[in-house]
Amino acid sequence: MNDTPLSPLPLHHLSGLGTRVLTSRQLRQHGVPAAELTERCRPGGCWQQVLPGVYLLHPGPPTSEERLRAALLYATHRGPTVPQQGAPSTDAPPVMITGLAALALHGFSETPPLLALDRIEVLVARTRRLRSTGFAQIVRAADLPAPQEVTGVPTAPVPRAVADAVAGLSDAAAVRRLLTEAVRGGHCEAAAVVRELSRARLLTRPHVVDAVDTLLAEGRALAEQRLYAVVREHGLPEPLWNVDLRLPGGPHLGGVDAFWPEHGVALEIDTRVPRPEEDPLHSAFDHKREHLERLGITVVRCLPRTLREAPEQQAAVIRTALMAAPEREPSAYVMALPR
Repeated sequence: MNDTPLSPLPLHHLSGLGTRVLTSRQLRQHGVPAAELTERCRPGGCWQQVLPGVYLLHPGPPTSEERLRAALLYATHRGPTVPQQGAPSTDAPPVMITGLAALALHGFSETPPLLALDRIEVLVARTRRLRSTGFAQIVRAADLPAPQEVTGVPTAPVPRAVADAVAGLSDAAAVRRLLTEAVRGGHCEAAAVVRELSRARLLTRPHVVDAVDTLLAEGRALAEQRLYAVVREHGLPEPLWNVDLRLPGGPHLGGVDAFWPEHGVALEIDTRVPRPEEDPLHSAFDHKREHLERLGITVVRCLPRTLREAPEQQAAVIRTALMAAPEREPSAYVMALPR
């Protein structure tokens, strides 16, 4: 940013800027000298410093929007970035609201109102030399997600904001409510939240693990409801729901969420949360699929995200698998038993 001051302007000009929160640098650019800034921020003055280098241009308490803007300005303009040895020069990484404040912006009902929050969490790059102060709490991360604009505020995506919020919560009931609302409210899939909790190393906390078990059950139940709707709203044949497959007198082949025996098509909702040490090529899900396909049964893998965001696409995949059934016959008779 260019630090050259603009031509001095009358101070009433600042009232037309559309914001009442500015940094000391921005005020200098608008012709406000340091002495004038100090005078206006004296006790009883008409301005106030709300965070280091960030000023509120009225005497009353800041609104929720002003607190958000002040926290972002502080994180953006304070503290240099530590250069990494050998790394090329790049644009400054983004800063964004995260944690409970971000969830409030995303419309969560289980979070306190923005004005009731003591701290506004701001997600920044790990290389930033910046400390938490006042109501601005700095959260550092090696990898930053792409921010989402929510009411004009750069905001962390829901899964990341949930993980950052949970990191500061010890109340098991509060954690469970947040995780449940993330999925039940349609903000994201359970697997996305669990991945972020794992990344943040929060799955070692017993109260978080208990909440995750509830979350995964909630996510599967919602995915099943959406699958029922896809089948019925798109005119697909009614399958056998939630059955175990078994060879007569032989081994158990595994459970599936839907099975069309006359077509030799099975469907399974994939709610797995891959772990770093897991080889997906040798997972139980893939072993089961390979075994069924050797028996002549087509297995359709169904993602909860697809059911939520692209039900027409999922219906087309199922219909294509069913239409291909006359072209082949199952090589073995398979029994379907209630699960």
